[in-house]
Amino acid sequence: MKLFINSLLTVVLLAFAGSPAWANGGSSGGSGGGSGSNLQQYQKLIDAKQYQQAIDQLEKALAKKPRDADLLNLTAYSHRQLGHLDTALGLYQKALEIEPKHLGANEYMGELYLKMGDLEKAKGRLAVLDSACFFGCEEYDELKTAIEKYQQQHSS
Repeated sequence: MKLFINSLLTVVLLAFAGSPAWANGGSSGGSGGGSGSNLQQYQKLIDAKQYQQAIDQLEKALAKKPRDADLLNLTAYSHRQLGHLDTALGLYQKALEIEPKHLGANEYMGELYLKMGDLEKAKGRLAVLDSACFFGCEEYDELKTAIEKYQQQHSS
């Protein structure tokens, strides 16, 4: 029986290692969505804090793939960084309608809720991540830390 369980675990881990989400390195936390290497191009703009340029390119990509949760997530993130909170919220919601367990969108939406002062909704996103991250994940850890920091700052 132990051999069977070890073999099963090996198969599961190999399946994850070969999946687009694993290979993606977690930058968007999605399933890869077929966006391919373009996600890296958009991520470079975001990492360089060139949010408007990222938005411009992401919107062109979304015109071709309007139901790509990874593209929606990165576009929402860029809008959030520019302070366009309502736009970001709508884009995160759309991404999560398409892919409810999208790790990046759940984390970032939780962070957006904190920015908007809605701790309970942020905790709701954390609960989704808790169920989606079978072995734990960076997105869960980061949102949990953000919630704890928020609670410390607002506990006076």
